[in-house]
Amino acid sequence: MRAALVGVDFGKGDFAASLEELSLLATSAGAQPIVTVIGKRSAPDAALFVGSGKASEIAHAIQDNQLDLVIFNHALSPAQQRNLERELKVRVIDRTSLILDIFAQRAQSHEGKVQVELAQLQHLATRLIRGWTHLERQKGGIGLRGPGETQLETDRRLLGERVKALRTRLDKLQRQRETQRRARNRGNMFSVSLVGYTNAGKSTLFNALTKAQAYAANQLFATLDTTSRRIYLGDAGNVVISDTVGFIRELPHQLVAAFRATLEETIHADLLLHVVDAASPVRMEQIEQVNSVLKEIGADHIPQILVWNKIDAADLSPALERDEYDRIRRVFISARNGEGLDILRDAIGEYAVASALAPIERLPMAQRQDARGI
Repeated sequence: MRAALVGVDFGKGDFAASLEELSLLATSAGAQPIVTVIGKRSAPDAALFVGSGKASEIAHAIQDNQLDLVIFNHALSPAQQRNLERELKVRVIDRTSLILDIFAQRAQSHEGKVQVELAQLQHLATRLIRGWTHLERQKGGIGLRGPGETQLETDRRLLGERVKALRTRLDKLQRQRETQRRARNRGNMFSVSLVGYTNAGKSTLFNALTKAQAYAANQLFATLDTTSRRIYLGDAGNVVISDTVGFIRELPHQLVAAFRATLEETIHADLLLHVVDAASPVRMEQIEQVNSVLKEIGADHIPQILVWNKIDAADLSPALERDEYDRIRRVFISARNGEGLDILRDAIGEYAVASALAPIERLPMAQRQDARGI
């Protein structure tokens, strides 16, 4: 599908990096970006987001290049999307719809598919209800008495029933996940979750640490379904490592809410390995984006190690850095060629051993000695 990408610079953040990311998202969804139209504004146009002049420029680009899709690097209101489609005579989607479409393509597990469908329906509900408001206002007129309103109410009801059914199913899956988590906790197993910006190399690192065969690819959102494996780390014993969905700037709130059950693996972890693409020029902004989502899901209090991955592409060497309190702050590795993995394993083991000792240290001296077998 031949597409035009549209980005408006409002003077916030790294506009070029955001636009490049949109191109990667479009390609990941199966679209073929042909033309990029950019503009500058202080605020979005209420009717067309970009204004009538820029909309005319996009229309000419569509005609000249025989395009059949326009993708905006922003969230569009239902009215703006409707007005743009009327003006441009092709399908128009925004960044939220694009990410939802990628998630729908990539979800493999039953839980993942349910979560994506719920997010899509919640997004559709705003467009359905607001998009049909002209029918709600109709009080008369040939062909507009009743049936329009009846159809709208029917659509709303069917949508609501489906959303309710999906939420019930997700609640059941969440209870099953909680049962599995409690079983792991009874075994006092230290748990680690891999988090990070999409395409930072989490799944490649997960495979390298656990010898698993989780799907890993150089594309955005290659992993949607949480996978957990157990590894043995000498004195630290068995540790459970979980690979989770990647984050991205302006991650749709519907997805964060729908994927809460999956993301709870992160919330309940003892340690987060925050995987960073060391070769990315916007890595610091990506770190901030991930920490923002972690805060949104209530996981910002969990200890984390910044794992600077892809050091082979950034001309860096394997290393470990500590802060002023002697806590491990950063580990530099290459998951692809294995550089620094032994350092990372030792770092995880150090946290696991400290976690096992921590409850003992809080006991009275006599009980501490009994716990240690003294």
